Amino acid sequence: MNTAIDQAVQVRLIATTHGPHAVPAVLRYQPADPLAVRMSFPPEISLDGSAVDWAFARDLLDEGLRMPAGRGDVRVRPSGPDRTVMEFHADEGIAMVQLKTEDVRQFLARSYEAVPAGDEPAHLGMERGLAELFGAA
Repeated sequence: MNTAIDQAVQVRLIATTHGPHAVPAVLRYQPADPLAVRMSFPPEISLDGSAVDWAFARDLLDEGLRMPAGRGDVRVRPSGPDRTVMEFHADEGIAMVQLKTEDVRQFLARSYEAVPAGDEPAHLGMERGLAELFGAA
């Protein structure tokens, strides 16, 4: 079964002017891509007015709940006992958002129910293999 796990989350966009403001976002996990998590933001918060989708390692999100994690485009770190900060680095600049840590924990728990940690390799290419097996490839 390849059911995507979506979780709507409210994030606080941390801006340099006018203070933080709440925006909707969606965390998504798909067992067919077992190593990755995606976070989607609505068009109204982007500089060019288009929806923004970031992909990053599920392990990065998990590690970032406990300690600063990431050195690339996406970085995650705890911010007090019940908040998590995510930084998204792009050529245009850096966007920072703050999430409720409990929302992230619930999302990760659901993803680990679908694909337990360490079982990711067994899910890589499973869809293609099934399609080949049934002649749909």
